[in-house]
Amino acid sequence: MSVLGEPRFAAMLAPAAQRGGGYGGGNITVVDSVLPDMLHMVDAYWYQFPPLNPLWHAILGFVIGVLGVISVTGNGMVIFIFISTKSLRTSSNLLVVNLAFSDFLMMATMSPPMVINCYSETWALGPLMCEVYGMFGSLFGCISIWSMTMIALDRYNVIVKGLSAKPLTIKGAMVQNFLVWAFSVLWTIAPIFGWNRYVPEGNMTACGTDYLTKDWFSRSYILAYSIFVYFLPLFTIIYSYLFIVQAVAAHEKSMREQAKKMNVASLRSQENQQTSAECKLAKVALMTISLWFFAWTPYLVTNYTGIFETAKISPLATIWCSLFAKANAVYNPIVYAISHPKYKQALHQKFPTLSCAGKTDDSTSVVSGVTQATVTEEKA
Repeated sequence: MSVLGEPRFAAMLAPAAQRGGGYGGGNITVVDSVLPDMLHMVDAYWYQFPPLNPLWHAILGFVIGVLGVISVTGNGMVIFIFISTKSLRTSSNLLVVNLAFSDFLMMATMSPPMVINCYSETWALGPLMCEVYGMFGSLFGCISIWSMTMIALDRYNVIVKGLSAKPLTIKGAMVQNFLVWAFSVLWTIAPIFGWNRYVPEGNMTACGTDYLTKDWFSRSYILAYSIFVYFLPLFTIIYSYLFIVQAVAAHEKSMREQAKKMNVASLRSQENQQTSAECKLAKVALMTISLWFFAWTPYLVTNYTGIFETAKISPLATIWCSLFAKANAVYNPIVYAISHPKYKQALHQKFPTLSCAGKTDDSTSVVSGVTQATVTEEKA
């Protein structure tokens, strides 16, 4: 039967209550609204849950729609400004552009299908699109995570190693971006070829990895994926920022001691006496790690709960955890780009009605300010 055949459209047009016997009535389950060609992808575990209240579908559809607009707009502006502003076309900023590009694609490919499915109250796009959706979500999430890791390592290289560090070139940044994409593609196509699989989530409006299949070959993918796409990059970022904060704190201390010996208030003419550089850096580092943790940990917990069967997973919990992870694409531009003073200056020039501030002192930037000040002063 054709994918676009008449029975399929008839099922799509029928209200969820009519297909399942009405919300909250009888022995209907969340699976009753699933279209026939999707049933083979649904785990038997979900047959124990009643249908979600249609209000939840509406709320989820609205939230993912709003997040999609914000993310696509925000990341699109980041890409445009960094590419179109000559002073921002640096090797380090290529890593930020790669992050913004993956986040842009994340919500551009995730938001519209989920909005359609939320208001259809089931996955309405067929098995193939379910696999593509799950793969894209995993792919762009993996790229974003490792792009954040590359940014942290670049900051570590410049700030901690200082003059002994080998500077990142444009070619080096492009190679790093390519390796991130290649690594991510290898991990996310594995389920397509049989190592785990992509299946509908609990509420049947989104698709992701299968964490309910009982065999350990399938479970091993979740474990290996979590090590290389969650724990390894997370610990790398924490390690990098810990040493970055320590290095900047030590540098600031030596600067204050030198200024005291010279009997001057500060060796910097425009230094902010109220907020030290290490405090600013510590705040950004804490925000980075915290946002990472809050975005991806709920989804990891859901997957681990499924493969280890430690608790009962509800359909609503699965989709909210997935939504939290996707929301990472919304606030990444704020952490990595809007904290950059030259970006804010370019934003003010190109979109004056959208910028929150005009000219900004470069010393407030973690990437260009603290790094540049540290390297410049060491050269002196």
